[in-house]
Order: sequence, then C-alpha cells, then structure tokens
Amino acid sequence: MSQVSAVLALAQRDLLKLVRDRGRLVSGFVFPFIFIAFLGGTLSASFGGALGYDFVTFTFTGVLAQTIYQSAALGLVSLIEDRENDFSQEMFVSPISRYTIIFGKILGETLVALPQGLGILAFGLVLGVPLNPASVLGLVLSSFVVALFGGAFGVLVLSNLRSQRVANQIFPFVFLPQFFTAGVFTPLQGLPWYLDLLSRISPMRYAVDFQRGIFYGGRPEYGRVVLADPLFNFGVMAAAFVIFMAIGTTLFVRAERNR
Repeated sequence: MSQVSAVLALAQRDLLKLVRDRGRLVSGFVFPFIFIAFLGGTLSASFGGALGYDFVTFTFTGVLAQTIYQSAALGLVSLIEDRENDFSQEMFVSPISRYTIIFGKILGETLVALPQGLGILAFGLVLGVPLNPASVLGLVLSSFVVALFGGAFGVLVLSNLRSQRVANQIFPFVFLPQFFTAGVFTPLQGLPWYLDLLSRISPMRYAVDFQRGIFYGGRPEYGRVVLADPLFNFGVMAAAFVIFMAIGTTLFVRAERNR
C-alpha cells in the first residue's frame, strides 16, 4: 500500500503542476488543432478521394496518438527539473522502490496528457469526425495506454541528460522524424525499404497504429489505414515499456548517484 500511495502522490503532484501552468495548457490544445484542421484539410484537398478514406479523420487519429505520446514523454522533463532542485535525491533516498518513483512520474504525466486528448476528441466532433460512444470510449482507453508508453520512452531519452536546456534541444530531433516515420500525417504503405526500416524501429509508429486500429475497427476503411492488428501493437508497446522502464530507470538512478 505504501508503494501505491507513493505512486498516487507523485501523480497528483504532476497533475497539480499542470493546472498551474496555463501556457502548457493552451499550447497543448492549440497545436493539435492546427495540425488536424489545416494540415489534415490541406492534404485532404490534395489527395481528394483517391485513397478511399477521409484524410481529416486519418489525420485526427494520428495527431491524437502523437499528442498523447509526445505530451507524456516531454512531461518527464520534470525529472530533470527535480534533479536540478535536488528533489530527486530526496525521492531516491526514501524507502520506496525506484521503479515506483519513476512509474509515479509516468502516471502523473499520463493524467496530464489525457485532458489534451479529450480536447482533441471535442475538436474532432466539430470537424465532423464520425465519433460514437463506443469509438470515444475506445480512444480514451487507448490514449491511456499510449500515454504510459510515451512516458516510458521519455524516461529512456532523459535518463542521461543533465539539464532542461539539453533536453529541450534533444527532444525536437527525437520526435520530429517520428512524425513522418510513424504515419501521423501520411500513409506508410509503399515506403522505400530504408524508410520502412526506420518506420519499424520508431516507437511512435506502434502507438499511432494501435490507436488507429481501435478507432477503425469494424469500419470499411480498416484495411487501408491500419498496418497491424491492435493486439500486435499492444504487445510491442508492452514489451518496449518494460525495456524502456528497466533501462531508463537504471541509467537515471546511476546518473543520480554519480552527481
């Protein structure tokens, strides 16, 4: 019970920080709207009906997964902030498992990311994305899974970074290529072999395809937009989550001890 209480306390701390950070709240809603409305609309006009499915809806599902995944990962920068404030040392000397501490941070950033996802769902309704109660429930549950996965990836990336400045410089180079190799905005079918290889080693690919598989399940467009079965994507994310958590936590704790 003490481990569970620690996880919830850490998660609550990060959620309260979001409520007080109005800038992050605003940017977390504005940029996804721009991507869906302008980029999705532009590409839809370019491709027309040649692909056999609505491109705004395709972009909507991709941006939803990308936003949730990236928000949770970027939120783990708070680990470095805690390190700079010496709060992390206080956490790691407490009688709590280091994995409990890291998971508490991931859960907190997952809860921070979910309101952004709800805002995107509301915007999807405005744009005419065909949402029903079943698809909304599926997207909310899958968003929780995607956010946990993104948080674990964030721990791995941040484990050896020394400052927030370095993290802010590194993250664009980590995430920008994944926007394209994960199929957030464009289909991945028919890629050249070298881009297909980069796509398959892109963690975001499995998050995006998992969320699309949940949304398009039972719809006629399913075979045109979904690359793999959602259970396969879930299995890949579950295995990667364990690996990211184990390696990221070990490296972060080692860096903390060597300060």
